[in-house]
Amino acid sequence: MGEFLLEVKNLHTEFRLFRGTVKAVDGVDFTLREGEILGIVGESGGGKSVTGFSLLGLIDPPGRVSAGEVIFRGENLLEKSEEEMRAIRGREISMIFQDPMTSLNPLHTVGRQIDEMLALHTDLKPGERRLRAVELLGEVGIPSPEERLESYPHQFSGGMRQRVVIAIALAAKPKLIIADEPTTALDVTVQAQILALMEGLVKKSGSALILITHDLAVVSEITHRVAVMYCGRIVEEGPTEALVKTPLHHYTKGLLESIPRMAGSRTARLPQIPGMAPSLFDLPPGCAFAPRCPAAGELCLAGPPPMVEAGGGRRVRCFRPVLYGEGGGSDG
Repeated sequence: MGEFLLEVKNLHTEFRLFRGTVKAVDGVDFTLREGEILGIVGESGGGKSVTGFSLLGLIDPPGRVSAGEVIFRGENLLEKSEEEMRAIRGREISMIFQDPMTSLNPLHTVGRQIDEMLALHTDLKPGERRLRAVELLGEVGIPSPEERLESYPHQFSGGMRQRVVIAIALAAKPKLIIADEPTTALDVTVQAQILALMEGLVKKSGSALILITHDLAVVSEITHRVAVMYCGRIVEEGPTEALVKTPLHHYTKGLLESIPRMAGSRTARLPQIPGMAPSLFDLPPGCAFAPRCPAAGELCLAGPPPMVEAGGGRRVRCFRPVLYGEGGGSDG
């Protein structure tokens, strides 16, 4: 796959509030190659979306990126001015937001909104932009694309609106797409269609994709690698197939076990992770997951575990990782 398209190194994003400072992203590291799909998963409040916004410089006061590097195509985005970032957003990096109704302007036609993106980030002339807009709507599976250019967002279904948002994100052929919970507001059938669409478009264009979601079942369908976040930190990362089959962190294992399965008993209670994620204002001194972890020991309560290599391109932040065929965890 070649050199890294994106390298995120020791990223810290904090919010200074009256009650104290919240470390929403606390030392996040990951890489992404061209054509690769990375899933970032975890419960609400884990720092997933803030990570995505941080990459694009979209953190507003009282929030700020306090440390780290975001190296995109060899340049640190955190050193760019706002004017420079405006030129990068849309052209080089696009973002697909969770709710298409808040992403689209209800007062303008879909065609005009695509045209605005093309006018801002390409050198196409008006006639060429219209042809490109029709092509984009066709690529994302909207029937009669030329006629639908004149439609307003409210005249589309939820799934079709999300397709329009994807078309706008792809308009300038960006190298990186960040999709923040792009299927949450859609029914299961439409979710599958949108995921398949995104996977196909990424393969066709060669773009890289970061898929942010709370649903491990979703990312297991299309991603190459997965990073699991908890309380602002990545607690496990690795190739999707290996991570889903043999999770090393007990939080990842809990997320996977809580996914409903068709083959399961109708009367059996669905497993769940006990308790709730701690407040970011009052994190425990040791591992943030320790109060909910079935394998937590004294070492886990004493201090935060480091991220360690686990072989096969995998990393885990745990003193007592899940062990397979050896009867449980160990303080090693």
